[in-house]
Amino acid sequence: MTEQPPPRVRRRHLERIVMPKPSEISQAVEEVEGFNAKFAVLITRGVGTMACAYVFSAIALISLPDAIRAGRPQIISWIAQTFLQLVLLSIIMVGQSVQAAASDARAEKEFADTEIVMDRLDEHTAGGIRAVLDRIDALEAQLAGRVSPS
Repeated sequence: MTEQPPPRVRRRHLERIVMPKPSEISQAVEEVEGFNAKFAVLITRGVGTMACAYVFSAIALISLPDAIRAGRPQIISWIAQTFLQLVLLSIIMVGQSVQAAASDARAEKEFADTEIVMDRLDEHTAGGIRAVLDRIDALEAQLAGRVSPS
């Protein structure tokens, strides 16, 4: 079972998604080359926010009264074509960003834990692993001395 990262680590990652800073968006745009790539990053970062999902919901709800007056086929069409496509696009993008941030937080924690274990083992010197192996050898010798050959 994967251990959850501490709340402060999760919060730091989620803050980036819920309230993206213009400087982070600008940095992301600068990391890619070419107009099309920059434009795509800018649009993706903008549409993939809950604020955009709320705006899209408001836009979709404007046309709801007309769909209701037109009857059942128009309501179904409104749900499928307007609401689901318009609103769920942003919500799905936010969800994917949240999952990616949680994965990043778990990866950071796992990396930090691995560093701690590696430091304690001290594998690059004769200290850590050598000490463990010497202790095992001593225990084996001690046990061998107690057991008499048959």
